[in-house]
Amino acid sequence: MRIHAFFLLLLAIGLAGAAATNVNPMRMLVLWGLLLLAVLIRETARAVAAAWFGLELRGILLLPTGGLMSFTSLEATERAGEARIQRRMALVGPLASIGMGLLFAGLILSSAPGVNLMGRPWIAPNHLVRSLVWMNILLGLVNLLPALPLDGGHALQMGGGGAKGDAEQATAGAAPHLARLWGFGGGFSRWLAIALIVSGILLSNMWYGLWLGLIGAFMLVGARMEGQGMLIQSDVETVRMRDVMLTQFSTLSASDTLEDALQRAVHTLQDVFPVVRGGTLVGSVSRQNIVEALAAEGNSYVQGVMTRSFQTAQPDDSLVKTLRRILGDQGAQLVPVMEGERIVGIVTPQNLSQSMGLLNQSRRMRRVES
Repeated sequence: MRIHAFFLLLLAIGLAGAAATNVNPMRMLVLWGLLLLAVLIRETARAVAAAWFGLELRGILLLPTGGLMSFTSLEATERAGEARIQRRMALVGPLASIGMGLLFAGLILSSAPGVNLMGRPWIAPNHLVRSLVWMNILLGLVNLLPALPLDGGHALQMGGGGAKGDAEQATAGAAPHLARLWGFGGGFSRWLAIALIVSGILLSNMWYGLWLGLIGAFMLVGARMEGQGMLIQSDVETVRMRDVMLTQFSTLSASDTLEDALQRAVHTLQDVFPVVRGGTLVGSVSRQNIVEALAAEGNSYVQGVMTRSFQTAQPDDSLVKTLRRILGDQGAQLVPVMEGERIVGIVTPQNLSQSMGLLNQSRRMRRVES
């Protein structure tokens, strides 16, 4: 688990507010710790649920309104995006938070019946016991709001996807229409966040206004992170070599002359070419290498200028792990993707950025359609 910088910003804002209202800063620090505890309880429950559903977690980024999960594999990422899993996961967090708040309330009332848990304000540094209860309950209620990246937004957005029977389709069919109507992905979520921030500024009660404004700010940050592909389905570590490799490419023979190779390079946008000898991969050569060798030494053979140092990958290898593995290989100009002895694709620095952009665009479109 990692804590987002917004948590530290929240602590700084709280300490500044405590100084402005003559509140003991240690009380504000404890209140901040109670919020962190509430988020940890929520995300622990969600992590257990993810394990129950067979989802292998890589990490959780903690925000004051919840956590953003990332997964260890493309299969786990795609499974986490299924409507059935999304709906169930969307219930776990709010139920865990509200349930823990009620449990704390029961324990406090049984051990100290004189404590007034219904007094106002519900969350304030001067009432830490009361804040312990309401911090969890309100965290659960906030996440039921139908706005991304909150649980309620995910449940409504995914309400019509996945494989269902006819009866389930009939009951869930309205959800995607509501999602489109309210403009998830920026529209309704953004306006709701802005409304919370404005309400927080206008409220006369400082603590209520502070919490409302911060909730709105956290929603904006979380929604933006989701839109930028920092959540489940855009995690770059789930990308496989087959997802970004070029499958339409040209090869050169080690016995080709440089002039012949240059003529072939003129008619393609490919910058780096695998070099084969009798069907066996023996090296690689770039368009720039061919031009420079012709200018410096005249016509010769490709095998004389090709790079013989290269590392290969398999189609199902992780892109990130492959790049880490070959990072120190300065001579490698491309990564051949092999199935047995056959080249089925290549990855070059030139095509990687474009392929990643198109892949993310394709995934976003599939999520919208589902």
